[in-house]
Amino acid sequence: MTLKLLAVSAALVGFAVTGAVIPGICDEVSRASPVRVAAASHETAPDFTGINNWFNSKPLNIAGLRGKVVLVDFWTYGCVNCVNTLPHVTSLFAKYKDRGLVVVGVHTPEFPFERSAANVQAALKRHGITYPVAQDNDSKTWNAYRNQYWPAQYIIDQSGKIVFQHAGEGSYEQIDRTVARLLNVDS
Repeated sequence: MTLKLLAVSAALVGFAVTGAVIPGICDEVSRASPVRVAAASHETAPDFTGINNWFNSKPLNIAGLRGKVVLVDFWTYGCVNCVNTLPHVTSLFAKYKDRGLVVVGVHTPEFPFERSAANVQAALKRHGITYPVAQDNDSKTWNAYRNQYWPAQYIIDQSGKIVFQHAGEGSYEQIDRTVARLLNVDS
């Protein structure tokens, strides 16, 4: 094996182990602006289904969260755009958790190495995530929401209806205002 081939192989292994992405190969990096989806479907939110593991919580279901405002955040730790949104999601959780907001991260892997529960737990620790996270290795909750993007956020009102959805990075102020309005508090 030549030295150049060895260096390239080591770099690829490093990317896989650290959860980094390779520009030009991972499609999340190529998107410069957030993907816009419908503002809200006003459909009843699907339940969390086919979950392999729950972290930071006992298993949750949408019916049990009625009366709360719920932010469902689809993400995966190997997606740079997802990682970029995590500080905003954790900040929103810290700001409103005592006022009735429940954040549920749904970790749906894109790559095989993201299926490891130990890797997901390490990512939770690395990013300071203390809210409930469902490990959706078989994409069953992803499919129930008809989700197509990493990251994607769905806001569910107290009656269990999806009132806001967003895909990609950004719209942090709009997400904050929507949560504050539903909770009837100042943002």
